[in-house]
This record gives sequence, structure tokens and C-alpha cells, in this order.
Amino acid sequence: MIVATDRAALAQGLSRLREGGRRVALVPTMGFLHEGHLSLVDEGASAADRTVVSIFVNPLQFGPSEDLDSYPRDRVRDLELLRARGADLVFAPEVADMYPDGPPLVTVSPGPMERRLCGAFRPGHFRGVLTVVARLFGLILPDVAVFGRKDYQQAVLIRRMVRDLELRVDVRIGPVVREDDGLAMSSRNAYLSADERADAVGIHQALRRAAELHAAGERRAGALVAAVTDSIARRRLLEVQYVEAVHPDTLEAVSEAEPGTVLAVAAFCGTTRLIDNVDLG
Repeated sequence: MIVATDRAALAQGLSRLREGGRRVALVPTMGFLHEGHLSLVDEGASAADRTVVSIFVNPLQFGPSEDLDSYPRDRVRDLELLRARGADLVFAPEVADMYPDGPPLVTVSPGPMERRLCGAFRPGHFRGVLTVVARLFGLILPDVAVFGRKDYQQAVLIRRMVRDLELRVDVRIGPVVREDDGLAMSSRNAYLSADERADAVGIHQALRRAAELHAAGERRAGALVAAVTDSIARRRLLEVQYVEAVHPDTLEAVSEAEPGTVLAVAAFCGTTRLIDNVDLG
């Protein structure tokens, strides 16, 4: 496995990977890897000949009061996991290598979808996400890029960016990977105390209950949202930030939850912000 920490080493490594016209998949991450990330590496390996994983905690997507400095990091462990999973190249730059001229003057605007769901509470976050993803696409020129479904709004916006800007990358979305009790895997789960961890599973249980109601014939989005909100409220350490039923492509709120509607949640467990979603139908 090649480990590149600067642009020159990345270019040299990519040249080796592409010998013979081989296709390259990219899996962008912020590190502190878990099985959810590793499942995306598997997806990349099945979609292309060689797999590149980036590890970069992107300051552009963190707000002033968010957890940039405390975001969990363990590069040694990450590299061990990726080596065991068969990644071919890891790009793990420092901020000065990713942004050698300082914060970029030109950034990627998410448009009106930025104001939906998480974007309503994290101004500037998705501009930072799209800008770093576009830069990674420019540096690596992947044939395929793989992202996780847990960050549903992010996945939708990246697909739209690729479509609208003609970036010619095949974007794949891997499913949510969960712990045995249903909690969506997340690097931020490391923040949870034992009591918080016990209550955090209530998010998935609430979504599962709403999916059952939908399967039984409930189509009123308001009723499904209320069911999720009420279920989460029973957990002492959970506090809802939003629950919404949205169109899967536009992220606009819907009144009737037709099959394919996405039910999305953000909630605080203690001070840790967790997100999850379920596809209805």
C-alpha cells in the first residue's frame, strides 16, 4: 500500500496505479475509520481496478463552534485497517498540502439545497464539503468515487455537483452500516458515554418504527415525522434537532410519503450530534 502525504508522492503513486489503463476508485474520508468506511473501500475495489482512500479532516466544513480540533484522529490505526482491507493508495495530506495557497478564494456553492436539513443548522458546511471533494477529484481524477448514505444530504449534493459541473465521475453511494443494535456507525460515536450510547440507539429505533407504519399504509408525512419525534423524546439523553420527510433527489419536504421518500433525523445525544435516515418503501 502506497502512503502519500504530499502532492508529489500522490502523483507518483497514481502513475503507478494507472499503469496499463487501470481504473481508479476514490473513497474520501476524514479518518478514524470504522466498518462503514471500510465497506466503501470494498465498494471501490469492486467498481475499479485500484482503490485510493483519502484521510483529511477538512477545516472548511467545520463551523467556528464545531469540533475541528477535537475530531477523533488515529492515523496509525487507520493505515493498519486500510492495509488489511486491500487499499492501494492512501492520500493523507496536512492542511498546507491540501490548501497550499491558504483557504481557496473560489468555492463550490451548494445552491438552494444547502438550506435544507443539516445545512439549515450548519451554515457553510456543505460549501466546504463540495469544495474539498472537487479538489480531491482534481488531484486524483478518479473514475469512481464512493460515499456513504448515512450522510444523505452530502451524497445528494455531491451527485448534483458532478452532474451540474460535468465532472465525469461515477458516484456510488454505499448503504448505512450499523452496529448490532442498529446505531449508525460514525466516527463521532467515540464521543458517547456509556449512558449516551444506550440512548443513541433510539434514533434508529424511531426510524424503524416509522418505516413499519409506512409499510402498514401510513402516507401522511406529518404522522411519520411525529412518530419519530415522539419516540426519540422518550430517550432522556436525546434531543431532536430536526426530523423531516423529504424527496430523495431535491431534499424538499413532502406532505405525502410516497415510496422512495427519505425520512431524515439529526439529534443531539448529550453534546454529540448524530444523524441517520431511512428510505421509506
